[in-house]
Amino acid sequence: MERTLSKRGYFANDAAFDWLYPQKVRELSKRHWTPLSIAEQAAAFLADGPGKKILDVGSGVGKFCLAAGHFQPQATFYGVEQRYGLHQHALAAKDVAQVNNVEFIHENFIHIDLSSYDNFYFYNSFFENLDDNDRIDEEVAYSTNFYIQYCRYLYRALERKPAGTRLVTFHSLQDEVPPAFQVVYVSDDLQLKMWIKR
Repeated sequence: MERTLSKRGYFANDAAFDWLYPQKVRELSKRHWTPLSIAEQAAAFLADGPGKKILDVGSGVGKFCLAAGHFQPQATFYGVEQRYGLHQHALAAKDVAQVNNVEFIHENFIHIDLSSYDNFYFYNSFFENLDDNDRIDEEVAYSTNFYIQYCRYLYRALERKPAGTRLVTFHSLQDEVPPAFQVVYVSDDLQLKMWIKR
């Protein structure tokens, strides 16, 4: 099968998409990367107008951004990831999948200007700082203090966003969500939530 699937074929299902990555990355997919069905729903909500700039905080190997960019070509999706290795996998997958409305940034998200983005996707990338049993790797340092710092930084950035800003959280403890954000959709399992700032 290797990497010979058509561009459309990669987005047929999660197993097909995961062939964009090496075996070690594919093994992490069910636990750490956004399912395509969730990415499609989230992207439709976040891309609420042409030209929207949407940021995935802690984008890992880029699965959400690539899927979202495929499903919503009128928006631009940005992924910020501090791990160099995961960032490189994201760039390689983008090259193969040929999704042109996606950009990947190698940086800790607290070092970028979040005011540049319209809407946000967050698949609890901070939680590894609280759970030492299910970390992706040891490439970055972990601590409860980092969890608190990251949540506060995102919380404050979201507080400064204008009314109408959209946010999607997946498996979040909601410590990063300011009270001005109102839930407008919750999945049956309570894990996927869509928010709009009042």
